[in-house]
Amino acid sequence: MLVSELPLPQRLARAVGNSSLSERVAVAQESVYGPIIPWARRSFFHTDLLGHSVHPLLTDVTLGSWISASILDLAGGSEARRSATLLVGVGLAASGPTAVTGAGDWADMRSTERRIGAVHALGADIAIFLLLGSLIARLRGRYTLGTRLGLTGNAIAAAAGFLGGHLALNRGTARRTPAER
Repeated sequence: MLVSELPLPQRLARAVGNSSLSERVAVAQESVYGPIIPWARRSFFHTDLLGHSVHPLLTDVTLGSWISASILDLAGGSEARRSATLLVGVGLAASGPTAVTGAGDWADMRSTERRIGAVHALGADIAIFLLLGSLIARLRGRYTLGTRLGLTGNAIAAAAGFLGGHLALNRGTARRTPAER
């Protein structure tokens, strides 16, 4: 199949995987996270127990909390502010183990997957910082700013999640056991 015949999302993922800029992101990620990567690979979060990575499971908790907070922000009115703030905090707490499992998985990747994973991680890092800013704004009573930061963080997390989903589902990087035939 020609590249031009691929659906746009697959062309985008392929472009990220083949980009020299993505390679520079991967090199930067290695220098920033280098000290924790060996630990992440040895941690109980990086396991073969499920037959696949724990990372996708944990992303559901993180992203589910943040998306739920944004739904409350948009539809819940001022009565939902406390619950939305709590959900942003839960998502941030879950983002730590989620990131550790992702780092452990990324350490095993090479070539195209490594580059896509690095851009995925960069997007996740940016989303985490935006949601942290959202939580701080909310705790200081600046709910409009907190909502905007949360929505922006969710949009970036969705883009990063697309790349993570591509890695796990299309490229098989989450698999811990041989594919069933």
